[in-house]
Amino acid sequence: MIENKQKLVLENLIELYQKTFKENPDLLKYSEYAITYHSTAIEGSTLNQTEVIELLDINKPAKNRDFLHNLMVFDHHNALRFISEAAIKKEEITEKFIQTINAMVMKNTGYLYNTVMGDFDSSKGEYRLVSVHAGKKSFPDYKKVPKLMKDFIEYIRQEQAKPDLDVLQFAFDVHFKLVSIHPFVDGNGRVARLIMNYILACYNKPIFIVSKADRIRYIDILYKTQENGKMKPYYKFMMAQYTKFLKAEIKRK
Repeated sequence: MIENKQKLVLENLIELYQKTFKENPDLLKYSEYAITYHSTAIEGSTLNQTEVIELLDINKPAKNRDFLHNLMVFDHHNALRFISEAAIKKEEITEKFIQTINAMVMKNTGYLYNTVMGDFDSSKGEYRLVSVHAGKKSFPDYKKVPKLMKDFIEYIRQEQAKPDLDVLQFAFDVHFKLVSIHPFVDGNGRVARLIMNYILACYNKPIFIVSKADRIRYIDILYKTQENGKMKPYYKFMMAQYTKFLKAEIKRK
């Protein structure tokens, strides 16, 4: 469970943040640029914040950078805009919805894989047909992915039906569960953070970032939580990231 003291601090910040952006809606655009910068930087993009703004604001690609990193940023921002618009309509989270987001994230950097189990296209949101590893961490066998995703969607439906749903904990849990399934060959982290933010937006809460500066701690705490099942440190970390983002954005006014 998330500590009540942390929740109270965060709810007060959320109220102040929403008031700030109501008075100056243009700031929201730059919050979205920041989210795209940090989410893609965590996954290896070398563009700095200024280069991300120039790419998304005036379509100026960053020079002396891997062009795929420009594409990664561009695709993520399109996916972020997609979830923001979908949240207004309160679209249902389904496997197809998640696959659509992955297809957008990987549109220009994914490609066709030929495997002994068949072909799949990572640019089209298709589930992986290969094993995936991150360092020493192994994710579920690809044969288990379809069943795990069906169970995941059912979990979401059951949680959303609860009258006393804790939105913050639910959003963090969805992020953690999707990252742990790792249904795609690439883009899992970006998609999990987008789905987390989609849930927050659906419940009229600000979306936020996991900071690039805290990338190592973020990955480490995900691995440790997957290994020991203790959620409290993970919740504490995510609440701290949310608080950090809101404070920075409010200060930027």
